[in-house]
Amino acid sequence: MRTPVVMTLGLVLAPCGLLLCLVCTLTPGWRQKTGFLDQPVDLLVTQGLWDTCREQSSSERQCGVGDELGYYTAEPVQVARGLTVTGLATSAVGLLMASLGVRCWHPKPRAWLAGASGLVLFVAGLLGLIPVAWYSHVLQNRTVLPAEPSPVQMRVGYSVVLGFLGSCLLIVGGFSLTLSFARVCEERAHRRKQYPQRSSPNTVQIRWPADYTTPSILSQSTQGRLQPQGGPKPRVGFRMPRPAAYTNPEDVLKGEEGSSAHPSSSSTLPCDSDL
Repeated sequence: MRTPVVMTLGLVLAPCGLLLCLVCTLTPGWRQKTGFLDQPVDLLVTQGLWDTCREQSSSERQCGVGDELGYYTAEPVQVARGLTVTGLATSAVGLLMASLGVRCWHPKPRAWLAGASGLVLFVAGLLGLIPVAWYSHVLQNRTVLPAEPSPVQMRVGYSVVLGFLGSCLLIVGGFSLTLSFARVCEERAHRRKQYPQRSSPNTVQIRWPADYTTPSILSQSTQGRLQPQGGPKPRVGFRMPRPAAYTNPEDVLKGEEGSSAHPSSSSTLPCDSDL
């Protein structure tokens, strides 16, 4: 299986960003000062987070210059030290996760681990970008970052430029690796289609019977023709046969003839009065 483009791009940009941020943190090139009154014209003083160096065209570079103005105790320098070191450690952890998740010795990349490493690298890029942006913003402010009075001139050093570039590479690389989460969603959707979710054995499904309807002898088309427009609906069903009338096989008036003339005569069958 080929490695996805987003993972490859993240693995290329993230190490480059980490290397640039490391150079930015260690080198004393955050601020450059020139134009000293009592010093040679070609004197260049560079300040970083950990060291200060003096350089001339006619002599060697000298580092480890003492801080007489309280530059290293300034708030932007202290914050930059903490954030840059934290960003470097976070970037190292993110790259380790990315190397384990993208492929390495596995035949198939682990998309969820690669996406998590992208989030870590994105945060590391923000940790490196915040101190660099703040330092550049207060670079000319002599009250926030102590420096000699005018006519000393100050400008941004190469370390700040490398810090900007490295942080942006970490952010872009982390965002590219974060897109690996889309592959996780795609794999889950494919599994659901291939293996549909089965109901739990503890659940019971009850299917209720459909509503009973009285059968009709006539079809719907026939009923439509027989039913008048706007009239009552015809009755549907079977007509029960009417029972036959009951008849008595015996003649109940037999023996009652002449009963008025001979009232004392006996009769074998009861008459209406007797009943």
